[in-house]
This record gives sequence, structure tokens and C-alpha cells, in this order.
Amino acid sequence: MPNQKMRLTPALVASVPPFTGQSGRLAGRTDLPELADYDPVLDLLLADAPSNGDVWMFAYGSLIWNPDFDIVEERLGTVSGWHRSFCLGWVRIYRGTPESPGIMLALDRGGSCKGVVFRLPPEAQRENLLKVLRREMPLKWERISARWMTVQTDQGAVRAIGFPISRSSANYLPGLTTEAVVNALATATGERGSMAEYLYNTVTHLAERGIHDRYLWKMQDLVARQIESINAGDPDERN
Repeated sequence: MPNQKMRLTPALVASVPPFTGQSGRLAGRTDLPELADYDPVLDLLLADAPSNGDVWMFAYGSLIWNPDFDIVEERLGTVSGWHRSFCLGWVRIYRGTPESPGIMLALDRGGSCKGVVFRLPPEAQRENLLKVLRREMPLKWERISARWMTVQTDQGAVRAIGFPISRSSANYLPGLTTEAVVNALATATGERGSMAEYLYNTVTHLAERGIHDRYLWKMQDLVARQIESINAGDPDERN
């Protein structure tokens, strides 16, 4: 872990202008799925559950610090062949708007990713998995993004449901410049908060579990510098 403190502070996060208005709100959209639309996805995922019956979720971003589902066990775990990347966008709901879209973390191919696995209560797996799907797949989808993955933990390997991005998805943003990503993270905000808050919470909650992601550490430093520049009134940064 780095010895230095994070440059991105709660004060800097709070200085990002808050979300106002109606643009980018989830309510009222015409592309929201019905609850019954999730049933085939739930059926497919649960049909492929391990023989021991356990259902784990692999969390690499906001599910770590805001899981919003019931948990009976938590472990640190690593998936091979995937890494964190700000490549999911452009985000026009939750933490962005059509006018100022954000960009979210996704699991992209290559490398490895250390995160957290959460085991769902055996007596309420379907109900809690539905909570996760509604959050991670809030709009009507063309393909299922959830899939089973092997996660290595200190107590042994477990099978867990994760949400890696498909490079054929229209939401996959390859080859973005660091400047474009940093600008989105420093400025975008939506009805669930700002992208800067999302980044800050992810880095700090990973650190609380002893996880250091060099990519996220670099991004928090660059985003902090961008916000500082905007607050200082640099006209090039405001445009």
C-alpha cells in the first residue's frame, strides 16, 4: 500500500457541482424492464450454480461499499484473466446525465483483479440475486452480462457471479485517452452522486481491506488534480 495519503479527499469530492434537474433520471424511462423480465436470467444463473448450492457474488467496485443485498459470508478473492478498467459508458443514469455522461468501472479482459466475494443467504438466494440484477442491469438488455467466474480465496476457490464486460457490447469504450476518462470522473454527476465520489469510495473501501489497485490509485490522483484545477478557475479545464 502507498504510504502517502490519497490526493482525492472528501472535500474535493464535495466540491463537484451536485446533480440538479430531471435529465438522466431513471424514473419515467420507457426502456425499464418489468420484474418478470429478470426471471429467465435468474433461472439460467441459478441452474448453473455449483453443486454445493452456494451462490457468491464477486464485487470489484461499488458492490463492495454499497452491496444492498443480504450477506452471510465475505472473503477477499482474485479472478484471473480480468482487470478493473474505466471502460463502461457512456453513463447517462445513476452518476451521469446525457449532457455530462460518466464512465464506470468494468471487468475487462487481461490481468487479474482482487476484490471481495459475498455469499448470499441459502434461504434467500433468488431474492437477493434479483436485487443485484436490478441494480447492475437496470435497463432492457440485448445480452446477459452476468456470468459465473472462478475466484481464488485463502479458503479455496469458489464459483461466483460477476459482471465482466463484453468487448462486443455497445457500452464498451476501448482506447479512451486518460484525459477523457479523468475529465468524466472529475465532472460527471447524476441522481446517485458524482463519479468522483464513486472513485473515492472504491479506492478507500479497497484500502480498508488491504487491496491496492495501482490503476485506481493513479486515477484518484489525476482526478483530484483535475478538480483542483477546475476549482482554481483554469478556463481550459472549465471548457
